[in-house]
Amino acid sequence: MKKTILLSFAIIAVNIAIAQSVHLGFKGGLNFSNLKGSSDANDYKVSFHAGVLTHIHISKRFALQPELTYSNQGGERTSNNIDIKHSLNYVNIPVLAQYMFGKGFRLETGPQLGFLTSAKQKVDNKETNIKGFYESTDFSWAFGIGYVGPKGLGFDARWLVGAKDINKRVNQPATFNNNFQVGLFYMLDPSHNRNAH
Repeated sequence: MKKTILLSFAIIAVNIAIAQSVHLGFKGGLNFSNLKGSSDANDYKVSFHAGVLTHIHISKRFALQPELTYSNQGGERTSNNIDIKHSLNYVNIPVLAQYMFGKGFRLETGPQLGFLTSAKQKVDNKETNIKGFYESTDFSWAFGIGYVGPKGLGFDARWLVGAKDINKRVNQPATFNNNFQVGLFYMLDPSHNRNAH
């Protein structure tokens, strides 16, 4: 895992070095998440994500977009009229390859590495720390589409499919993060957005 992380950052550094232009932005939006395969939480939980992004043009049509986001994820269910919610907070680092087309549209895909910062279970109004139940890192793969307007304001929709079992509990089913995101972003320098240079 460490070698993969180091290789990923090396690739990012090389691409930044050869990139035609680098642009910064801010983003935020909604999460619709659950813990796929878990018997504890299988309904979608509505929460949020927020962070920063770097949009790096490799060519007129292709770009690389690393991001750093805080994301509240998890899932919830109701059992015997008791609400049970799992809240897992991550610092996520997606690195997305983007194909730009039309006037501001983009398709994107790529890996996401997540670092668990806290995990809590809430049963009715009682909250319990369950960080020890879950792995400290997560790995997902993203698929998405976005659009950015001429003034730098845009929106995106992204599906993040968990690829790593995050459950540390013995004799419990494998558990994967599953998250659909919709959000807004703003590029600080919008001049490049309507299909680049």
